[in-house]
Amino acid sequence: MFPRPPFPGEVRRAAASGRSRSRPRGAGGGGTVLLPSMLMFGVILASSGLLLMIEKGILAEVKPPPLHPAAGELSRRGGGGDGGGEEAGGELDDEVLRDIRNRTIRAVCGQRAMPRSVWELPAGQRRTVLRHLLVSDKYRFLYCYVPKVACSNWKRILKVLDGALESVDVKLKMDHKSDLVFLGDMKPDEISYRLKNYYKFVFVRNPMERLLSAYRNKFGEIKEYQQKYGVEIVRRYRKNGGNSAGDDVTFSEFLRYLLDEEAERMNEHWMPIYNLCQPCAVRYDFIGSYERLNADANYVLERVQSPSFVRFPERQSWYKPVTAETLHYYLCNTQRRLIKELLPKYILDFSLFAYPLPNITSEFCRQ
Repeated sequence: MFPRPPFPGEVRRAAASGRSRSRPRGAGGGGTVLLPSMLMFGVILASSGLLLMIEKGILAEVKPPPLHPAAGELSRRGGGGDGGGEEAGGELDDEVLRDIRNRTIRAVCGQRAMPRSVWELPAGQRRTVLRHLLVSDKYRFLYCYVPKVACSNWKRILKVLDGALESVDVKLKMDHKSDLVFLGDMKPDEISYRLKNYYKFVFVRNPMERLLSAYRNKFGEIKEYQQKYGVEIVRRYRKNGGNSAGDDVTFSEFLRYLLDEEAERMNEHWMPIYNLCQPCAVRYDFIGSYERLNADANYVLERVQSPSFVRFPERQSWYKPVTAETLHYYLCNTQRRLIKELLPKYILDFSLFAYPLPNITSEFCRQ
């Protein structure tokens, strides 16, 4: 398990110290509510009243946009996707959110019990994060890959940068191990040098959306996961489920399985991002978001000075995205108790990366 969260007063004091500097000016009514909402995330993280706030749907309507660079920083690749040419007000909101997220991470990670480096982590946690940090020595960066957050496309880019692939558009099944360099395969002094001197980044995603994406992909399409996990899940949580082939796992059964799993022992596709990438032990220079994938990816590619012909791959035609409507359907057709009990296990992902808690109120689900 991860170290204890800070007490409510500790986060309030840390967050309040920078409150006046971060209030947007001239950003309109919408921009001014972002700061209090993020401060509340910090309070929720440490609050003993977490489940009560979930029950009442507090923060459910707060939807802070994810962190991403200002539009002017994307000149060389034209800003691809949905983030190329924003107005000045949008850039200001982005700057405020960037400051809020960084300050929240500093406040939480600055607590005495939180790890300051990978060497302070227990051996199992250290192995996990080092196994998920990919290395580019040529371009001097470390990328912590998070399954279900476009990590296959990032791996393609690393292979192109290393010369193992000619283009990100090459049609082939992704090999997630070959032609990639993992930080965990290096010696301690080599690990420390790269952690200190290389540019470090990670991409994050709404936790519930990521779980739903993993559920639909692994239990709806991948026979290996149906046999390895699905059969056991049905057997464990369904009466007379012994004859299942593992391809009919319900979302509720999947959530019940997650409730009974220790976060540190989970499969990487549903392990919390905090446990995978340890943002307190590894001080990331940039945290991109799935919601702003193209814009944030292009910013990173420019920041590491990759060749101009290297671009983030287009979404595959077969990909089935998790839409807001799809997420609404699954959440509102799942027992609220399951979601409420599961949220504390992923609360650091919600809090540190500025994602709103899911709205599971009766009023919202009637819509």
